[in-house]
Amino acid sequence: MTATEKHSIRRATAADADGILSCLLAAFRAYRERYTPKAFSDTVLDRAKLGRRLDEMTVFIAVTDEGVVLGTIACEIVAVGEGRLRGMAVRPASQGYGIAQQLLAWAERTLREQGCSRVTLGTTELLERARGFYEKSGYRLSGRTSDFYGMKLLEYEKMLPRSGERKPDAGA
Repeated sequence: MTATEKHSIRRATAADADGILSCLLAAFRAYRERYTPKAFSDTVLDRAKLGRRLDEMTVFIAVTDEGVVLGTIACEIVAVGEGRLRGMAVRPASQGYGIAQQLLAWAERTLREQGCSRVTLGTTELLERARGFYEKSGYRLSGRTSDFYGMKLLEYEKMLPRSGERKPDAGA
């Protein structure tokens, strides 16, 4: 399977659970030894945790015509005007083909349509590639950190343009 295969982005359903779980595990497998066991478990999820996420959040997937989940992201409103992202993952073989950007755009558009002007996400220090991706996508460190099952979780934030408002240039 190659990432250049035709894929679409859509909202995930319970029927996509196996594909999402497989995608999360594939994306984070290389970090297993560097994560604490509880942090890894909360990142790759199990069927019950994924079921709660599907019930409580909007989960998107990038999926091939054959039903293979190439990537996923979840978003939710956490306060008036504020959204949060969780569970961004793209299979290693599919990284570098724009799938992460597409998923992020869908999540941000959904949050903006739901009235959010600010979006946050948390990521561990060791996910340098992900941190670089978020920074290139307009996210900045908020200065807040928290404990993620014995690991330092860095909070990133981004202000979303209002619907119809011109998006700032990426270099600005």
